[in-house]
Amino acid sequence: MIAKAELHCHLEGSIAPTLAAQLAQRNGLKVPDGLVRVDGSYEWRDFLGFLAAYDRVCTALHTPQDFSDVIYSYLASVAAQGAVYVEMFCSPERPRMLNIPYHAWLQALVDGIDRAGREFGITGRIVAICIRHLGPERALAVAKAVLADPHPYVVGFGMGGDEAKFTPADFAPAYRLMHDKGYGCTVHAGEVVGPESVWAAINDLPVTRIGHGVRSAEDPKLLDELARRGTVLEVCPGSNIALGIYPNRAAHPLHRLIGAGVRITLNSDDPPFFHTTLGDEYDKSGLGDEVLRHITRTAIEASFADPATKARLLREVGP
Repeated sequence: MIAKAELHCHLEGSIAPTLAAQLAQRNGLKVPDGLVRVDGSYEWRDFLGFLAAYDRVCTALHTPQDFSDVIYSYLASVAAQGAVYVEMFCSPERPRMLNIPYHAWLQALVDGIDRAGREFGITGRIVAICIRHLGPERALAVAKAVLADPHPYVVGFGMGGDEAKFTPADFAPAYRLMHDKGYGCTVHAGEVVGPESVWAAINDLPVTRIGHGVRSAEDPKLLDELARRGTVLEVCPGSNIALGIYPNRAAHPLHRLIGAGVRITLNSDDPPFFHTTLGDEYDKSGLGDEVLRHITRTAIEASFADPATKARLLREVGP
């Protein structure tokens, strides 16, 4: 089995329907009607439907222990698929809405990571993300919360949410703050919006990675610039296809991005929603074992882990 590493997966988006049911039951709730199909998969039809389903799944979360169990469960599942390292996108906005203090939420995630590490040998880290459509002020508040309560497992800063809202430059104060304090930075761009979104991100934010970034394939000059800079794209083919950005894997620009010399990683994004797994993304990529091993090494090299952890992981996965 090829060793794998993942840089783009959302904490709440990793909750499988069975886990959602378990969490709801523990909290004296029931899974919302119409959320899960007869075959056990999540019910949604388009991008807005996916967002609505995502939010409905999150209603099962109520306590710090719930968040701990979510990250533990995901790390356990991908360890079985050969993953040695995962950076999970975790938004402090969700516990904030539940009146869970940041420190309690963070400690719960750390406990889940440590449990998975002890039991499965996998290394987990956290990328704290702000939500774009909540605006620049909330993004700055997230950055300040992270800096006020630092932990070595929180290694980076990113942004998800509606790519069409605001501009990357609007979030520059939050990003500069995190970058200046030594945190790695990434941002969702070039998924729903075209190459102009990626240009704005790399020109206005101190990012070394782009979440998705697949629409860069529409602009040869942008591909050249990404290759020149060594900017890494966190590519999620299964997600892109499920959301209708591309009709199938044959139409997906993964191979064109690689051919253009752009550094890429393979990721699952919100796997149970998109009927994929990290293992599937490797298996269905149409790439040979040597290229896949190189992609894993790229992910480790582009990770926001500390140098000693990177060196250890690179030794573990081999050439």
